[in-house]
Amino acid sequence: MKQSQFESHYQASWKDFASKLDGLEKTGKTDAAHSKGFAADYRRICQHLSLAQARGYSNYLIEHLQQLALRGHQQLYRHRSTIGAQLVGFLLSGFPRLVRAQWRFVAAASLLFFGSLITMGLLVYLFPHLVYSVVDPQQVASMESMYDPEASRLGRFSERGAGDDWMMFGFYIMNNIGIAFQTFASGLLLGLGSLFFLLFNGVMIGAVAGHLTQIGYSETFWSFVIGHGAFELTAIALAGAAGLKLGWALLAPGRLPRMEALRLAAAVSIRLVAGAAVFLLLAAFIEAYWSSMTFATPHVKYAVGAALWALVLSYLTLAGRGVHAPD
Repeated sequence: MKQSQFESHYQASWKDFASKLDGLEKTGKTDAAHSKGFAADYRRICQHLSLAQARGYSNYLIEHLQQLALRGHQQLYRHRSTIGAQLVGFLLSGFPRLVRAQWRFVAAASLLFFGSLITMGLLVYLFPHLVYSVVDPQQVASMESMYDPEASRLGRFSERGAGDDWMMFGFYIMNNIGIAFQTFASGLLLGLGSLFFLLFNGVMIGAVAGHLTQIGYSETFWSFVIGHGAFELTAIALAGAAGLKLGWALLAPGRLPRMEALRLAAAVSIRLVAGAAVFLLLAAFIEAYWSSMTFATPHVKYAVGAALWALVLSYLTLAGRGVHAPD
């Protein structure tokens, strides 16, 4: 079925559903005529959204149906679940479904971030002096001290006891969320800000990784980052994807006014960033209480890190499938 036929056939039912939503959102309740069959109408909207996505209809139509589905989901479950239950539902199915629905932006951000990281890492490994073109000598010396095989705590600028781990946990949270928010919010600069910070962070991390590997600190460095990196690096890419979506809404709003396109994009992007923030909290906890420890052998850390990477990838690609909730 062509998009024009699809829209013509179902436009009336979409308008009727939007009218029901307006009544619920304005007053918190609606009359019997409006509420009758609401759940069935909501399921139908979700079905239409899936069809539109599968058939490759225009972004304008898909965004319109996504907003109807999202608003319907909020009204349907407003009185059925607590905030805690809604949060659990978002984490268990809503967030991974959202990531998959925005796969184009996620793929673009991941390519920019991980591509620049890997490329710079290889270049610095092959041409060691290249590290000083992006990292000043004092920072390089600090990094070498942090990952010295003789250090009692890895990834720390100074030797700290276990009692200070909670302080580092707070520091990691503030630092990581600051980077992610910067990468996301700068997408308002037509996406150029997100593009810059994805490349910048990838180049910086890659330069440090390549240098430490080249000087023989690979075991301490990689055993440190592999665990929390599963959540932290993925979160940075997701924050970048959210920023790129904002920028794209401004660059290519389609038939919508730019501000309306931005509003619709922001509703999706903020949810992406919220999920990324949870990833960063997990990353900070792992980094403070596991990654820096030296009692576990590198092989144990590699095994745990590989399991965490597998968990993250499985969660984002598999969780929430078959659940009838909006993306």
